[in-house]
Amino acid sequence: MLKDLNVAGVLPASDIARARDFYRDKLGLEPDNPEATDNLMYKCANGTAFLLYETPNAGTAKNTQLGFQSTDLDQDMADLRERGVVFEDYDFPGLKTENGVATMPSGERGAWFLDSEGNILSIATM
Repeated sequence: MLKDLNVAGVLPASDIARARDFYRDKLGLEPDNPEATDNLMYKCANGTAFLLYETPNAGTAKNTQLGFQSTDLDQDMADLRERGVVFEDYDFPGLKTENGVATMPSGERGAWFLDSEGNILSIATM
């Protein structure tokens, strides 16, 4: 039943105004509901979307919360770096980044960064 429905991510923000600025200035995204004061809806490609909502719980998850799919990871990362996005470096068993990028055994590549609220976001080839 659910496999035929669109899916939308939900992210917490402890300061919705700060989050709005980050998503606009760093990621180049504008909310579809710009008049909202306690939640922001962002629509992306192919009917995908995510919601930012205000809560004091933001930044407490220690896992990737939202991922963007890229067809040109190097270019997308360069563009994001020009906007001030800083990519995380990891050295875990089975996951090591070099210059912010992890290459999986399958050949897929990915990178992670934090938003203004401490949420872990990724960008990866699929």
